[in-house]
Amino acid sequence: MGKNPQNRVRLRPVDLARPHGLSTQAVRNYEEAGILPAAARTESGYRTYSPLHAQALDTFLALLPGHGHPTATGIMRAVNRGADDEAFRLIDESHAQLLEDRRTLSAVEDALRDLGSGAPKSGAPAPGTLPHGTPAPGEPEPRPPAPAAPAPPEGPTPTPSPAPTFIGPLADRLSVRPATLRKWEAAGLVRPRRDPLTGYRVYGEAEVRDARLVHQLRRGGYLLEQIAPLVDQVRAAGGLEPLEAALGDWRSRLATRGRALLTGAAKLDAYLNEQERERQSRGVLRISS
Repeated sequence: MGKNPQNRVRLRPVDLARPHGLSTQAVRNYEEAGILPAAARTESGYRTYSPLHAQALDTFLALLPGHGHPTATGIMRAVNRGADDEAFRLIDESHAQLLEDRRTLSAVEDALRDLGSGAPKSGAPAPGTLPHGTPAPGEPEPRPPAPAAPAPPEGPTPTPSPAPTFIGPLADRLSVRPATLRKWEAAGLVRPRRDPLTGYRVYGEAEVRDARLVHQLRRGGYLLEQIAPLVDQVRAAGGLEPLEAALGDWRSRLATRGRALLTGAAKLDAYLNEQERERQSRGVLRISS
């Protein structure tokens, strides 16, 4: 086979760095991290790169907006060592995360629509009581309602409300640390009740909703002080109007991420094709792990 023209072109670190506004040290760091293939060396020990290295850098920078730095790094490391399946798994995880974020946003919108329509909220305090069933000052203790006669079964059984949860499982569900939930609580964004026997924090359906809302807003780049009035509006059943701009911003960010994933995929596909051509020119068989 003929020699690949890629191998006849020598590029310096500055040739890779300059088009992207990077430093030459950043290029060296990317090589050491496995984002770029290993560079050749001159007799004097200087690094020399090829157009394939430049394409690897272009690919990594295109992957960043959609996948983030850790995942983009993992993808490039995998393809540079021939582990395509590992790279594809990481890509699948990013798409799954985007889908989950879309579902979360839809759930938030549905919850806010319920609040705005005046629908009763699960776990809301009864009239004359404070949160978590504490009687208001001067009000009599609420009496339990008389048992109603059992109604004949009619249609499908309604889905029960989600069971309360504790700080650890909720933190795992949101992929945050328990300390983050405590910080949100200190800021008044999430208000779990305390179990009277153990003192543990207990998160009911409304508190989980608030935590998911705060989490999504934080992912969107909002500060805690910006989130507080939005959560207050949700609790006050103020409807969608005060949150329309924020919801639109979330949706726009998700669309931007989706487009960025497509852009990164196109760059990665071109890079994989060029890698394959170079291997074939050297008679090297690529085996995906």
